[in-house]
Amino acid sequence: MSSESALRVVVTGATGNVGTSVVRLLSEDPEVGSVLGLARRTPDLSPAKTDWASVDLASEQADLARLFAGASAVVHLAWAFQPTHDPATTWRTNVLGSIRVFEAAAAAKVPTLVHASSVGAYSPGPKDYAVDESWPTHGWPDAAYCREKAYLERALDSFDRAHPRVRVVRMRPAFLFKRESASEQRRIFGGRFLPGPSARPELLPLLPDIPGLRVQALHTDDAAAAYRLAVKSDVRGALNLAANSPVDVKLLGEMLGARPVRLPRAAARSAIAAAWGLRLLPASPHLFDAVLRLPLMDCTRARTELGWRPERTAPQVLEEFLRGLQQGAGAPTEPLRGRKVG
Repeated sequence: MSSESALRVVVTGATGNVGTSVVRLLSEDPEVGSVLGLARRTPDLSPAKTDWASVDLASEQADLARLFAGASAVVHLAWAFQPTHDPATTWRTNVLGSIRVFEAAAAAKVPTLVHASSVGAYSPGPKDYAVDESWPTHGWPDAAYCREKAYLERALDSFDRAHPRVRVVRMRPAFLFKRESASEQRRIFGGRFLPGPSARPELLPLLPDIPGLRVQALHTDDAAAAYRLAVKSDVRGALNLAANSPVDVKLLGEMLGARPVRLPRAAARSAIAAAWGLRLLPASPHLFDAVLRLPLMDCTRARTELGWRPERTAPQVLEEFLRGLQQGAGAPTEPLRGRKVG
């Protein structure tokens, strides 16, 4: 492929869990001529064909249109999970920052916009069968994460009508894990001082069995493969992404050799709410409520129209992630820095 026809891709949130995998796969793709990774803090990484630029999406002064000029596609991954006690702060980055990305992509006449939505955008749904991309995306309104993801679905509805020449792809992945994300996700959801080595089977003889705790997982690299395909294809609209089988207490118990013990939902929520209120736990009880209500997703469209297949099963994903927790695994970017606690 000539340099004139090679794809030029800009990736926001390029140093995070998904961003590092997307940048790596794009940099290895012969059809991609260059990658520009955007992040608040540029990393000490040098993938082939990749340049970095520092930008804060929460800033009204960010000149995104200039950074997007000449791009074949913008892959928008940037997202702030914290602080959960200050949803106005995450709203400025996640919602207002995303809208700036959308508007800048249109102003720069970028032909393809790939946006990281989420299973969290979906309204409460079934746990005994899977829903396709037509399921309502009103989120769980009490959880900031779901509220923000759902609001951006409405923003993209308006964007689609105003800019029909832009091919918009909305990725809706399940929970994403890889070894290198273990330290970051421990900090985000479990707290900075939660010991990673505690994720050992011999230390978990009992496992809380909470009604509704049945979700889907996916390896981050498998999600990144779908993003790469979306950049190069002509598919548009929403795509569900998840590994083959759901994760529930039975599967976790078998993996950890732990015995499930029934725990009422109210008791579990009360414990999480107390820890969150005391700022001992960063994950909010509102997100816990949402997780228990998320539907299972049918990924037929991603398989048939995108030609995507996840390479790892849910147990393989979780086993790799648990090893990463025990080892304090990470990567040389600020969000993914490794740290072993305990």
